[in-house]
Amino acid sequence: MTPAIAPERAEEIALGTTPDPHRPWQTVVWNDPVNLMSYVAHVFREYFGFSRERAEALMLTVHHEGHAVVAQGAREQMELHARAMHDYGLWATVREAP
Repeated sequence: MTPAIAPERAEEIALGTTPDPHRPWQTVVWNDPVNLMSYVAHVFREYFGFSRERAEALMLTVHHEGHAVVAQGAREQMELHARAMHDYGLWATVREAP
């Protein structure tokens, strides 16, 4: 007896869009009109443990470019990071690394 394939997985397989399990994923933080730049840098330092310089550089990337990749690794971990950013009030998404 063969296991059933979920409809969305069947569509991914048919379209050839199945994610590569060996490719890393990224947590991306997006610019928003609500949070202060100092707060964003604070969150990066507190949650990720970044140095002041690294946190401020990422914050400036978010501010000037509209987004920044703040972490890269396994999909599950990146989803946890995105959820944590949401808990801090930041807008974050997860994407497959290019």
